[in-house]
Amino acid sequence: MTMVKALKVPVVAVVLSVFLSSCYIPIRFDAEIEVHRTGAYDFKFDGYMASVELYKGLREGKINAAKEREKIEIIKTDFKRDPSVKEFKYFKQGHFKVNWHRNGDLIQKKSVSFFNSTSEYIIGMRYNKKTRQITMSTKSVKKTAKKQLLDIGLNWTGKVRVFTDAKVVSHNATTVKKNKRLGGRFMTYTWDIKNIFTPTSNMVIQIF
Repeated sequence: MTMVKALKVPVVAVVLSVFLSSCYIPIRFDAEIEVHRTGAYDFKFDGYMASVELYKGLREGKINAAKEREKIEIIKTDFKRDPSVKEFKYFKQGHFKVNWHRNGDLIQKKSVSFFNSTSEYIIGMRYNKKTRQITMSTKSVKKTAKKQLLDIGLNWTGKVRVFTDAKVVSHNATTVKKNKRLGGRFMTYTWDIKNIFTPTSNMVIQIF
């Protein structure tokens, strides 16, 4: 995976919401989730992300080199707090690379997400004890906010793959096929995220 370059667009007067101004967004990424019908999971995220606040500040000339270094350390600390982050590397213009990996038992854990924060949720899963269902979804962002992000040169692309041998109740995956590597009843569900306006990925799995 090559480093994403910030898009060159004319300077426009864009006022982002407080939420968007403080969030991280994926730019180019691959996410793989293996979910067994027993509730065991293996979850990986590898890709490039951006701090909207830092990117926007640098783009508008409101953040100097010293302030940029300060912001980078804050972002690094934010991610390094999560032991599942295996790699963090800053590039430029508010963009950085993250490699994250976690596994365990979702029935015991109840929920797992990347990034490990409710406000910075990118992609995750939740287990409902009453229905015995696991819901996987990516972060939902309003269309107006997506347009604002695109206007300042931020877009995202990626792939989400879920491998499971459990019964799938519903999904909006781009493709579905048998998983030859895992064999048995395992299927591969793939979401091809072409741009920022691609619908939110979601899936509901029934476990035993």
